[in-house]
Amino acid sequence: MQMVEWAGKFAYQQVADDLRRRIADDEFAAAGKLPSLAQIQKQYGVTVTVARAAIRQLTTDGLVVSHQGKGAFLTQDATQAARLSDPSGAVIDLREEVESLRAEVVELRERISTLEGN
Repeated sequence: MQMVEWAGKFAYQQVADDLRRRIADDEFAAAGKLPSLAQIQKQYGVTVTVARAAIRQLTTDGLVVSHQGKGAFLTQDATQAARLSDPSGAVIDLREEVESLRAEVVELRERISTLEGN
């Protein structure tokens, strides 16, 4: 159980940030659904108002859609969007992209060298 503590951020923001991290880590991908409000209350030790506000924040961020009485469900690109909203996730993605581009440049240099007969 992860309790919310005063850390200079509103409680709902702390819960939303942790849920966003968990979405980025694919924790909810299999079910495609976030925990219920009651589960969020219990997991984080918060009120239903805080749990609702956290879900509302994730909805505003485009990570989930909420259906009255059914819960909050991940959007199609929720995992990628959550990763990009986290600076460390964006850095990892950029590093992978740079490595891919470097490999392509090396290959192109080799091909040019072969074409030029060097």
